[in-house]
Amino acid sequence: MLSGFADAVHLWLGRLLDWVESLGYWGIIVGLAVEVIPSEIVLSFGGYLVSQGRITFAGAVVCGTIGAMLQQWILYAIGRYGGRPFLLKYGKYLHLKQSHIELAERWVERYGPVVVFTGRFLPVMRQVVSVPAGMARMNLGVFSLLTLLASIPWCLLFVWLGWTLGDQWEKVDEKAAPYVQPIVLIALAALILYFLFQAVRRKSKQPR
Repeated sequence: MLSGFADAVHLWLGRLLDWVESLGYWGIIVGLAVEVIPSEIVLSFGGYLVSQGRITFAGAVVCGTIGAMLQQWILYAIGRYGGRPFLLKYGKYLHLKQSHIELAERWVERYGPVVVFTGRFLPVMRQVVSVPAGMARMNLGVFSLLTLLASIPWCLLFVWLGWTLGDQWEKVDEKAAPYVQPIVLIALAALILYFLFQAVRRKSKQPR
């Protein structure tokens, strides 16, 4: 039974990637904007297309970045204009867990832009952080700049990995681990240091 389910998922994924391939650059943009499948897969598949001469490396990175920005703008708009009632009703269809959103909301309200940037590199926070940023009505220009700065290296990494792996691009998770793990640790360390800095700062302002 499990084998049959795995085969069905693999077939479904293959059809989606065939669709991405048929659209070329537009497939990467739409694939990331909607993210029916993880962005890492779309980007590394884009790198594979680069290795086959179907698209250019720069074009894949640019389109990946555009798609990532579109997705985060959509999530920001959902948070800003839909708010908590929308998320409670439809969040499950967007794979947004209420507990994750509430955690991200507390972090954004307390630490703002730093969380929006570093959160892009953390597995749970990556997708949900844009929603509370919208709910908090963070300045769209600041939000967009931070999202762009975090999206570019992510797109560069996975397109490059897919390009270097070529026909073996499906092994991207294994190949990406030595790069992604340090990034996650650095992002966590930056958040912890910032939290400590803010705590010391608040304490120093308290009347003695």
